[in-house]
Amino acid sequence: MKLDSLKPLLHHDGPLTTVCLDATRGDESTGERDVKSRWHGLRRVLEHAGAPPETLAAIEEAVLRPTHVPGPHGRYVVAAGSRVLLDHVLADPPARDEAFHDGTPSLVPAVAAMDEAVRYVLVEVDRQGADVTWPGGSGPAVPRGHVEGGHDVLHKVGGGGWSHRRFQTRAEDSWERNAEAVAAELDRLVAEQRPELVLLTGDVRAVPLVRAAMGRTAAELVVEVPGGSRAGGVKEDAFAAHVRRVLEAHRARRRAQVVDRLREGLGRGDGAVTSLDDVVEVLRKGQVSELVVVRTAAGASVARLNERRLWVGPDPLHLGRRRGDVEALGVPADRVREVRADVAVLRALVAQDGGFTFAEEGSVDLVDGVGAILRWSDAATPRETAPSYADDRTRRGRHHGAGGR
Repeated sequence: MKLDSLKPLLHHDGPLTTVCLDATRGDESTGERDVKSRWHGLRRVLEHAGAPPETLAAIEEAVLRPTHVPGPHGRYVVAAGSRVLLDHVLADPPARDEAFHDGTPSLVPAVAAMDEAVRYVLVEVDRQGADVTWPGGSGPAVPRGHVEGGHDVLHKVGGGGWSHRRFQTRAEDSWERNAEAVAAELDRLVAEQRPELVLLTGDVRAVPLVRAAMGRTAAELVVEVPGGSRAGGVKEDAFAAHVRRVLEAHRARRRAQVVDRLREGLGRGDGAVTSLDDVVEVLRKGQVSELVVVRTAAGASVARLNERRLWVGPDPLHLGRRRGDVEALGVPADRVREVRADVAVLRALVAQDGGFTFAEEGSVDLVDGVGAILRWSDAATPRETAPSYADDRTRRGRHHGAGGR
């Protein structure tokens, strides 16, 4: 998953204010009050840290705005002045609510949210038209509007004779014309917005008509989801569960494709690296196309990186395992500082337009739980020489080119 939207944070003049909190609205009667209570606790922390009133007001407006996401989830907001720079919905609540002012924000929550995010459009159809919503991505759901076909002979009636058959035919023709109008709008939306999926639900007769009328590009993205409707009476929990299963299956396929590319590169000893040391080396040269971090059974975690420290300079690619590595890049000693490895690595990744993927535990064997797919390699790039990188746990078989360490 590309991290382009995080780039404004890298060189922002600041100060930046960051909030990460549980945005779950469990009970309908108390859910909003629970979120407000969590926010007010963090607001007091930020006030004590000197966050300006206009920043607090901007964040408050964002965090109290409903996400329309069912079940447990979190929210990650970064603001500067009176402007919200990032507002991401997290698939899971954070382990603890946190707020920071005038510091380098940890990008981990936003990166995790973007790895979970799927750009999809939800289309609820009936025989007259469709409601179109864009909940896909990592922000709150955004209604896109309605499509009405304009053909109003919609219901077949019982009876017989010529007039009855003519009415039946007119009704079916109306359904088809309305379906074509919906399909044309979806073709346009797919071409302009490029979603990963089109979730199609609603009337059992209208759904196949819309799908059949769509162009090839849009039709290839369609997944039919049972249980949705334009009308009331939908079992929201059941429908949400169907949607979650579709999205999780898509995420699994997306991650598997990345892991296959990483495993292939590691297996042939070119195009991929593993271990924090090697990842740092390729990050500092801008070689990384995709960073892959193992997600533990406990959830989306970069704990192995949190436990390590790296040295950085003012530029995101000023990165090293030791202070001297960064000073050797020409960075003055007073501009070099030590930070958590996850902060340093993700900062460098975003700066070079790299992508990020969580790999499921057991899907690939990575030293230090981290690996990278490369854009390019040269003689100095770390390489694997063992027949199976997975058996080279001690890295004894690894070597570097003439320009290596």
